Amino acid sequence: MLHDQDLVSVQEVRSKVDQAFTAWQTYRNFTQEQIDAVVEAVAAKGRAHARRLAEMAVEETGMGNVADKYTKNMLTADLLPRTIRGVRTIGVLREIPELRVTEVGAGVGVVAAICPTTNPTSTVFFKTIISLKSGNAVVLSPHPRAKNCTCAAAALMAEAVAEAGAPAGIVQCLGSSTLEGTQALMKHPKVGVILATGGAGMVRAAYSSGKPAFGVGPGNVPILLDSSADITEAVGRIVDGKSFDFGTVCSSEQTVVAERQLRDQILSQFKAQKAYLLTDDQRKAVERTLFSGGTTVRADCVGKSPQRIAQMAGFSVADDVRILLAEIAGVGKEHPLSAEKLSPVLAILFTDGFDACMDACESILRFGGLGHTSVIHAKDEAKVRRFGLRMPSFRVLVNTASPAGSVGITTGLQPSMTLGCGAMAGNSTSDNVGPLHLINTKRIAWAIRSAEEALPLTPEPAAAPAGIDKAQLVAAVERYLAQKGVMVGGAASSAPAPAVRDTIAGVVDRFLAVKKPPEAAPPGPSCGCGVKTAEPQPEAARPEARKAEIPAPAVEIVDFVCEADVRAAINQKRKIFIGPKTIVTPSALELSGRDEILVRAER
Repeated sequence: MLHDQDLVSVQEVRSKVDQAFTAWQTYRNFTQEQIDAVVEAVAAKGRAHARRLAEMAVEETGMGNVADKYTKNMLTADLLPRTIRGVRTIGVLREIPELRVTEVGAGVGVVAAICPTTNPTSTVFFKTIISLKSGNAVVLSPHPRAKNCTCAAAALMAEAVAEAGAPAGIVQCLGSSTLEGTQALMKHPKVGVILATGGAGMVRAAYSSGKPAFGVGPGNVPILLDSSADITEAVGRIVDGKSFDFGTVCSSEQTVVAERQLRDQILSQFKAQKAYLLTDDQRKAVERTLFSGGTTVRADCVGKSPQRIAQMAGFSVADDVRILLAEIAGVGKEHPLSAEKLSPVLAILFTDGFDACMDACESILRFGGLGHTSVIHAKDEAKVRRFGLRMPSFRVLVNTASPAGSVGITTGLQPSMTLGCGAMAGNSTSDNVGPLHLINTKRIAWAIRSAEEALPLTPEPAAAPAGIDKAQLVAAVERYLAQKGVMVGGAASSAPAPAVRDTIAGVVDRFLAVKKPPEAAPPGPSCGCGVKTAEPQPEAARPEARKAEIPAPAVEIVDFVCEADVRAAINQKRKIFIGPKTIVTPSALELSGRDEILVRAER
C-alpha cells in the first residue's frame, strides 16, 4: 500500500485520467442534443447548490464573502449555460454553400482543469460545463487549500452527469492533489488540453508541459476616471467592483487615475461611498502588511475584509467601510500599491491632463497586468476610443465595475472565469475562454475551381516599355517571317494567316513581359567600411597605354533572334550582335545568358 502522498497523487492521476478517457470514447459519439441535455442537467445541479458551496468555499479558504461567492457560482451555473444554449460544438457546425465547405466540430479528449483557491467552486462549474459542452471529459485538480469544497462541487457535477445518461467517469476530481500529481496530470499522454487557473508558476508549468494549454496572466487593472464621467456613478461602480468578493477576482480594480483638478470632488465621493482614505503612515503600514519580497501579496492577506487588513496593519476602521483607499504618487516598485493587491485595497493617482492619465494607465498595465483588463469611466466617446486603441489590454471596459464587466455579467463578453491575456503576456489566447476553444474543427472541402483558374499561369499581355511601339515590333517580326516564306500558301507577298498573326502577337507579348531595362553600372570598389576607394583609371588614361587606337571591326546587327539562332552561334563559337530595335524571343534570351552569346552594339 502506498504511503508517500506524492506517489498516491500520481497513481490517482493515472487511474482517473484512464477512467475519463474511457468514458470519453462513448461520450464523443453523443449528438449535440444529447450533449446539451447533459449540460442543462449539470447547470441545474449547480444552481441548486450554489449557496451551500459558496458557504463551504469561504469557510475552508477564509477568502472572500458568501454573497459574492454565490454570485460567481450563479454566473457559471446560470448565465454561462444560458449564453451558450443553442451553440453548436459537435458534428456539423455550419455549411458554406458558396465555397462548398462543411465545418465539423470534434472534442479534444480529456481536459485537465486546474482550480484555484480564490474561486474554487465557481471554477468547477465553469470548467465542467464548457468541457462537457464541447464534447470532452474533464479531470479537476483542486488547490490543496480548497480541496474539500472543490471536490464537493465536482461530486455534484458527476452526479448530475450520471442522472442525465452520460457515461460514468466523464467528470473526475483528484482527492489527493499535490504539486507532483498536478504536474503528472498536465503531462499525461491521454490529456488533450489544459485549462490552467492559478499563480504564475502554475500557468508556466502548464505551458511547458508539452500540451496545448489555456492559461491566464495576472491582472493589474487601471481605471481612468475622466472629467466627462458622472463622478458619483463612476465612483459607486468602482467601489462595487473593488469590494466584490474582497478583491479576489483577477480583473478587480487596482489603481484609479484621474486629473488633479478633480481630486477634491473624487475623494469626497469615495468617502460618501464608504471608502476609508488612508493617512500616509497608514498607507506605509498597509504596504508592509500586504507585500513580501517587493510586490508579492502575502497569502494570509488575499481576499480578507478591509477591517481585517486594517487590523493586521495596526489600526482599525468602521464596520461599514467597504474598501481602503490610498493615494500614491507614481507607478512602479517605489510605489508598491500600484501593483495587484488581491484585496479590497485601492490605489488612486492624480495627474495633469487626459494624455498624462493614459500614460499612467499604460504604465500600470506594464507593471504586472499586461494584456488583461483596463477600465474607463467617461461619456466622451472620442476619449473612450483613444483609450481603447492605446491600452495594451484585451478587455477595455467602459462605465462598468471591472469584475462584472470582464467576466460578461454587465457586458456582451463571453461569460468566463478564464480571461486570456494574449501573446504579450505569454498566453495562447486573448479571449474570454469558452467551449469553442475546446474543440477542433474539421473542414470538408469540395473542388470549386481549377488550379489554372485560381493561379493563372499565362501572364497578362504586357504593355510596351516607354519608347517601344508594339505595332512596329509585330510588323518587324512579320517582315522577318516573310523573308523565311512563312505565309499563306508560301507566297512571300501574301499577308500572314490569322493563326500566324496571333502567334506573332503572343511572341511579342512574351518578349515585352521579360524585357528588362539595362542594369545600372555596379558601384565602385569598396574596402567594406562604407567608404569608396579610388576607381581604376581607364586604359587610355594610363601613360603606358597611350597608343594609337585601333578601329573596331565592323559588325552585323540582326533584326530578330530566336532560340535556333542562339544554338547555332553556340555551336560555331561566335557572337550575335543586337541593337536597340532587335527582337529577341524569350527562349533565345534565356539560352544566350549562359554563354554570353548576345552582344549589344550600335548601328
